[in-house]
Order: sequence, then C-alpha cells, then structure tokens
Amino acid sequence: MNFLAIETSTEACSVALVHGDEVIERSEIAPRRHAELVLPMADGLLAEAGLKREALQGIAVGRGPGAFTGVRLGVSLAQGMAMALDVPVVTVSSLQALALEAPDDDAAILSVIDARMGEIYVAAWRREDDGSIRLIDRERVDTAATLMLPEASAWHVVGTGWATYEAILRDRIRAPIRSADGARYPQARHVAEVAARCFRDGEAVAPELALPVYLRDKVALTLVEQGRA
Repeated sequence: MNFLAIETSTEACSVALVHGDEVIERSEIAPRRHAELVLPMADGLLAEAGLKREALQGIAVGRGPGAFTGVRLGVSLAQGMAMALDVPVVTVSSLQALALEAPDDDAAILSVIDARMGEIYVAAWRREDDGSIRLIDRERVDTAATLMLPEASAWHVVGTGWATYEAILRDRIRAPIRSADGARYPQARHVAEVAARCFRDGEAVAPELALPVYLRDKVALTLVEQGRA
C-alpha cells in the first residue's frame, strides 16, 4: 500500500511515505515553519519514490494532542489531500507516535509533551509482543506535580515534558527510570507504523471524519492567571 503520513503537532515537522515495504521520511525541528515545509516535504518524498499523488491509497496524520496550530494544520492537510484523491484517512495519537520513540523492551513508556501554561499532555503505554504499544491509562492534560501513574516495574520517558519538568517527574515516577529523553518528538514514521495496522484492519475513515484531538480548549493564560503563575 502507498500512503503518506503527516505529523506536525509539536516543534517537529515530519512527513513519511510508505511505498510497499519501504518507508522514507523527512523531518525537521522547525517551530512556526510547518506550513511552509510540510507540502514540499511530501512532494519531495513522492518524487524520490517516483510516485505521483494519485498513486496514494490513503493519508495518515498525527491527530494531537500538541500545539493547536500544528494539530489543525496536519489534520486539515490530511483531510484536503484525502478529499482531493478520494482516499481514506487514519488518525493516530501523537502521544502514541511519541511513545514509539522509546527503547523496545518490557519497561512501561511515559510519553509527555510540554503543553505550556504549566501543564503536560501525557499517557502511559506498554509494548505488546508484536511490537505495537497498548495504552494503560487515559491520554490527558495534567500537571507534572499532580501526575498519577499506573504500576510498573520500570519506565522509559520520552518527550519535551521531561525536558521542562524533569525534577518534578522524577519525584512522581516511583519505579526505576530506565531511560529518559526530553529531546524526542512525535515522528511521521511512527504515525505510519501505527496507521499501517489500521489500514490493514479496515479502521480508516472518510476525510470528513478525521478529527483533531486537543485534550483542552484553552490556548493561553488570562492576565490574572499569568500573575498567579
């Protein structure tokens, strides 16, 4: 199957092309430049593979959570391309894509994105025998100081939330931390990895049903809240 995957929910802008058994990707840490980069990245990958857009059989996209503008951009592009090509869409949790950046072993995975305003987007996962990951608590917006986690013998932590709140998170994570990397972002190659299973299992949807997931409605602190921060 030929399909394109887009992930623009954080500072990383990435696009991956699945072409048969091959996956090729372009990715750049480029805050506020996603809109100018994402389509040239997609066209570059198609040219590299010798494909036209009409050869695509589906579009996958990181649905968030993440930066509001980035999530909206990615989902809107996926919808627009899919409608133009008359192909279905798979939406993939950006926290799930991020979790796949963790080492592949038996430790639980905490994916945590800095949500600004003193908050984090967070979810916990476990790897399955087939290499996929399973959600072991709900995706949510939280604060590092109030974070409650399920039981685990060890943890991998990935995402910008670790870079911002390392000291607090170390106090909240009771089990040993096997690895931690605050410079990891959701990547399109992992969106593609999850989406491939979804396409295979018939879980793709019509473009108009591909919706973003923000987890919160608020994008900025009020002046009063800024004074309290």
